[in-house]
Amino acid sequence: MNHNSILPHGMGPGHPAVVLATWFGAGLLPKAPGTWGSLAALPFAWFIRDGFGAVGLALAAGALFVIGLWAASVYVRHDREADPGAVVIDEVAGQWLVLVAVPPEFVLYGAGFVLFRIADIVKPWPASWIDRRLKGGLGVMLDDTAAALYAGVALYALSRWMGG
Repeated sequence: MNHNSILPHGMGPGHPAVVLATWFGAGLLPKAPGTWGSLAALPFAWFIRDGFGAVGLALAAGALFVIGLWAASVYVRHDREADPGAVVIDEVAGQWLVLVAVPPEFVLYGAGFVLFRIADIVKPWPASWIDRRLKGGLGVMLDDTAAALYAGVALYALSRWMGG
């Protein structure tokens, strides 16, 4: 695949904003880039949560949100789309935020992945409003954060129901 044909004008695959916005190329994979981005987030979340606890993962998600604001803003500024599919750092930050609610366990992380993908696709309010109204890097990052809050609450409730 020729990645240069899907990258913003004047930005190569090694540009720091491209590397981060596409989460090391996960967003450049064919079909369903948001799903690839969410999937690529899981091992990082596992490592961070296992080593630094829920607070560490929450702080990492917050830091990634800030980094994502920059990377997505630069990417969008050079691209013709308001929310390019290749930009998946928003999915990564959102997926991490969802997983703050549970310990690193395969079943819970799998459920968190599915719940976040559903919330990100359905975009319950205010995620849908943010998606329509806010533009640039802030809009890209914030709609997934809103969706992540719904998925995180659902995942926490599921883990409690499962006896966690």
